[in-house]
Amino acid sequence: MKKRINFISLILCIAYFVPTNDIAFAHPNDTPPSFEEMFTQGGYKSADVAVKEFEDHFEQNVKLPKIKPSIPFTHQFGRFYEDKNYDTNDFLTIHFVNEKSRENNYKVDIRPLKNKINFKDRGNQKVYTLENGQKAIYMDDAPIMNFLVFEKDNWQYMLGIDKKVSNKVTPEILVKIANSTD
Repeated sequence: MKKRINFISLILCIAYFVPTNDIAFAHPNDTPPSFEEMFTQGGYKSADVAVKEFEDHFEQNVKLPKIKPSIPFTHQFGRFYEDKNYDTNDFLTIHFVNEKSRENNYKVDIRPLKNKINFKDRGNQKVYTLENGQKAIYMDDAPIMNFLVFEKDNWQYMLGIDKKVSNKVTPEILVKIANSTD
């Protein structure tokens, strides 16, 4: 009797853990979202539209950097985040990406100085001086991106570059990009 119970238990365990050939049914027209659709589903739109929403919200023009990193990008998206609950975390993000080379990932975040993020004494920092005399802080200890943070014309700018291409887009290049926000 004991052998029979052990044998039945063994059969049940095997039946439970051995994979079966389950059939999944999908609609023949189901396709994964395109690269662009993934961003639009996340609330992104054209950078021009997002900038316009941001400027209209703050009733002030914003200057984007005139140059960008010299790595190839296939797409540019923008998003205006509006903090409707507290009105303290409104910001604009412009994202440059490459569909074929995911590490080619660069972004520009802009927020009003009155709601700036304080990076003083946070992480590994190096200070650079911009052409206008303002200080810029470079941080390379975030998990995915390195950042250059600076202030200009009542805005706080954060330029972020994927760590995987930070050997090509150095802090000095980010400083040049920051200097192009005139």
